[in-house]
Amino acid sequence: MSRTVVVIGGGYGGSAVAKALDAETDVVLVEPKDAFVHAAGSLRALVQPDWARNIFFPYDRLLRRGRVVRDRAVSVDPEGVTLASGGRVDADYLVLASGSGYPYPAKTETDSADEALERLRATHKELSGAARVLIAGAGPVGLELSGEIKAVWPDKQVTIVDPAEELVPGFAAEMRADLHRQLDALGVDLRLGTALTGEPPVAPGRAETFTVGSTGGEISADIWFRAHGVRVNTGYLRDGLATALTPQGRVRVAETLTVDGHEHVYALGDITDLAEAKMAGYAMRHAEVVAANILAQVRGERPTAVYRPSPIPAIILPLGPNGGVGQFPSPEGPTLLPTEAVAEHKGRDLFTGRFTELFGLA
Repeated sequence: MSRTVVVIGGGYGGSAVAKALDAETDVVLVEPKDAFVHAAGSLRALVQPDWARNIFFPYDRLLRRGRVVRDRAVSVDPEGVTLASGGRVDADYLVLASGSGYPYPAKTETDSADEALERLRATHKELSGAARVLIAGAGPVGLELSGEIKAVWPDKQVTIVDPAEELVPGFAAEMRADLHRQLDALGVDLRLGTALTGEPPVAPGRAETFTVGSTGGEISADIWFRAHGVRVNTGYLRDGLATALTPQGRVRVAETLTVDGHEHVYALGDITDLAEAKMAGYAMRHAEVVAANILAQVRGERPTAVYRPSPIPAIILPLGPNGGVGQFPSPEGPTLLPTEAVAEHKGRDLFTGRFTELFGLA
């Protein structure tokens, strides 16, 4: 029975599905980075450089039978993968798990963990000397960044601007009210309904005093960060797979997470067209469904595992180690997490423990 599974991307979903398939299939994980980067911890790594190494997990213990190919997929068709090095890996099953890009510091911009650490430490030095911080974007990343900065430097002036009129729309009003209350208590200057009229004249993450215009008046700061602008990584899809892309570049998938028109090709995580937020936790749930269906096919069975997004969105949004808000779905509707539960579940260690186990470092 054919059983070579090629996984494109070693992020949250890709690493999880490769691990789940390792015992019963021949897994090849294609990933250009030399270590998994726990992006949910990158903002704390910025403000606590001595802790920063905790977000990097080498791939060398992830798989026991399979192998990790440190290379970039430049062309993927239904039969396999062409690599940047010129090599070719044929596949019986493909898992597209290439994720998305996002502005630094939420995601690193290098394939080297050592280079990423160096940049985080350099940016920390810039940030530590800046009295006024501007964050462009009031989504979860911008909010978490403000909380991490305030946890280390409570006296810094932090301003967040966003053209949206509401904070984290779609979540329970009580959760959003609590989020506003906590931001106020931290002293974060949140300016909703406010758009910058131009790019600040300084590169993000560089300390240099500037003034920039906005629809609410001029804003002066000493450093700024961009917290918006997701880029879906699907430009490598070719032949029949390219036809499965939406106009936004996402991959159309069925409930079984097979790619539209291809029963042996799966997609998971940020690149899917599923109607839900693009979050690490969802990608790892996708991985469970994909692994179950591929294992069924390898055994000659019909794949029956399905994934249906919840109509009630979930989130755990820490504001530093001891603050934050959370919501998860329940049969009764949205259930809110108290701040202490947010800190216990995520805020204090940002889930680093679960990845220590996944990557064989426990």
